[in-house]
Amino acid sequence: MRNGVLLVFSLFFYFYGEPKLIGLLFFSILLNYTFGLLMRSQNKKTWLILCIIINVMMLGIYKYLNFFIQTANSMFGASFGLPDIVMPIGISFYTFQALSYVIDVYRGDAAPQKNLLSLALYVSMFPQLIAGPIVRYHDVDQQITQRAHTAAVFSEGIDRFIYGLSKKVLLSNVFAQIADSIFARSTNELSSLLAWFGAVAYTLQIYYDFSGYSDMAIGLGKLFGFHFLENFNYPYISRSVTEFWRRWHMSLSNWFRDYVYIPLGGNRCSSQRHIFNLLVVWGLTGFWHGANFTFLTWGLYFGVLLILEKYALTRILDKLPRVLTHIYALFFIVIGWVLFRSDSLSYAIRYLRVMFTFSRTVDPMVVEYLVRFWPYLLCGVILSAPLYQLAASKKAYAMLSYPLIAALFVLCVMSLLNNSYNPFIYFRF
Repeated sequence: MRNGVLLVFSLFFYFYGEPKLIGLLFFSILLNYTFGLLMRSQNKKTWLILCIIINVMMLGIYKYLNFFIQTANSMFGASFGLPDIVMPIGISFYTFQALSYVIDVYRGDAAPQKNLLSLALYVSMFPQLIAGPIVRYHDVDQQITQRAHTAAVFSEGIDRFIYGLSKKVLLSNVFAQIADSIFARSTNELSSLLAWFGAVAYTLQIYYDFSGYSDMAIGLGKLFGFHFLENFNYPYISRSVTEFWRRWHMSLSNWFRDYVYIPLGGNRCSSQRHIFNLLVVWGLTGFWHGANFTFLTWGLYFGVLLILEKYALTRILDKLPRVLTHIYALFFIVIGWVLFRSDSLSYAIRYLRVMFTFSRTVDPMVVEYLVRFWPYLLCGVILSAPLYQLAASKKAYAMLSYPLIAALFVLCVMSLLNNSYNPFIYFRF
């Protein structure tokens, strides 16, 4: 009955936010449930290919069709009309989870789920339904039917949820005020220092926004007895781009590694093939985030950096002091977020050009932002390091944690009552 109750409320949660397109979620569940059962037949490879094609087509129509039509119109001077298509919330996430189930069954990593309601719960579980983390089926298949509830884990879930909520409401929303106001300006109105300030503000915003949501999802999972894998591991302490992607959005990186990169051959092939595999994976990773050339460029940008580190830079980086490698990694990460945040590739190029057109004058807007937001910026920088883990290991933390969590919760409620609507960044994916 626990699964039934959780499924009903998960579907209601999705229906409340996406009433017109909930049928697509039902279709995805029934489709992949059927193909999961067909994996027991002798022609399971054929069924797998057909299942992948249908899932990708569904994602392509709702997320990318208008983009392809607009691109064709622009490139060939055509005038194809754009269909009235609205992208369902969370389609990228629940489609990848559904594919994870079918592929795991095909590989023999999990048994076909005979109970339709159990599979429906896996695909539609509300804590991570609309913005991740992407939960692979073989990581939770046993938990769907057998999981233990304890007061200690329930308490951990509450703590984790409030920490995640605090990241979003108390930090990310503040950084969004800075980043949104700067990126909304024409590049002709930006100084080099203001452009860098906006890029750094967005770097902090997206981290506290997305890691905050992941913390909330993991915390909610604990309330119901589920243990979802971590999605972030302090990525801004990385000393290389390769390390950054081992720490950032780990569920997506692991999904592409297990279901795309390794089947393509991974690194157990020639150098040319390995480079090709990396470019394919990172091109897909970028395009997964949105139907825009900025996302595709962003993915390929990191793919090229990873290739350079693999074949040339690692030997040099290993010999440099930690502080220099940390600066190196943050520099290229911030540049990448400019591509990710920009509405168009042309704006991103102009924005980056301004960043590197250095001037000696101090922009008064930067001074104003620093005066208004310096406590938040300081907290954002400090808390991006693993200080929480260090503090949690101390005995004194146990005494301070309860009033701290209570205070954070009260501050979050007060902030939500006073501020306007500010959705999670990854809702659009």
